Amino acid sequence: MRIAILDDYQNVALSLADWDSLGAEITVFTDYIADEDALVRALAGFDVIVAMRERTRFGADVLRRLPDLRLLVSTGPRNAAIDLVATADQGIVVSATGYLSHPTAEHAWALILAAARNLPAEEHAVREGGWQRGVGMSLRGKTLGVIGLGRLGSQVADIGKAFGMNVIAWSQNLTEARAAEQAVTAVSRSELLSTADVVSIHLVLSRRSRGLLGAAELALMKPGAILVNTSRGPIVDEAALIDAVNQGRIRAALDVYDTEPLPAGHPLRRTKNTVLTPHIGYVADDLYRVFFTDAVEDIAAFAAGEPIRVME
Repeated sequence: MRIAILDDYQNVALSLADWDSLGAEITVFTDYIADEDALVRALAGFDVIVAMRERTRFGADVLRRLPDLRLLVSTGPRNAAIDLVATADQGIVVSATGYLSHPTAEHAWALILAAARNLPAEEHAVREGGWQRGVGMSLRGKTLGVIGLGRLGSQVADIGKAFGMNVIAWSQNLTEARAAEQAVTAVSRSELLSTADVVSIHLVLSRRSRGLLGAAELALMKPGAILVNTSRGPIVDEAALIDAVNQGRIRAALDVYDTEPLPAGHPLRRTKNTVLTPHIGYVADDLYRVFFTDAVEDIAAFAAGEPIRVME
């Protein structure tokens, strides 16, 4: 059995699970392969591919060109980058792994604090021989607006309450009863955007959420408010966001982007009023151990003829 582990940027996968127990030939790819033809060439002959979340797309065209592929393991419980209709048509089993939500919730707060206290600029000033360069924003008494009050959004809301913030929430399906269970206030989308000092997004990317915040919605935000996105880039209209931060109307703290990895010359890299991280909300030791330990279990179960955690 030949196994390919994709997009292991930090080259840590083999150290976080018992891959030797599989008795397989394992190849680790540490660089992202963007070109479809290059991807197919690199993965030719592999029986099993372990894909890190949605870093690499497996559409029908790519899958058809990988005739040896029998098992595709995706870290996490879902992967919109895999064409499950095509895998079913080709008899490729797709297995998922477990997931932990707290690393992303913690990272959302790392972004909030970094943006509120101007940490990138202040840290850079110290390294360059300077000193205090700006005045930060404290959070106690401010309003946190959570878009999406699911498992992740609820954790972010709880931390906001611990900071002494007033927490409000909105999503398409949020009810007052659900909000009351979390001790937050349900409001309309326009009210959330116009009153929150920090807006944090926690939605799954879907037809309903794609482009949810465009120029009109961003224009509702309070001057100097912080928009935090640790969910998916396309939930926010990227061009409108760049315009809003470049004009100094709002600030942004982003971990996700329309195109990932973010191209070297992308205009977001030149923006002020932003904190940018490279989609590391889920990149934490405990979650990676879950990912890779479960991936080994998935492969062993498949080899034994009893696939587990099958995605359909």
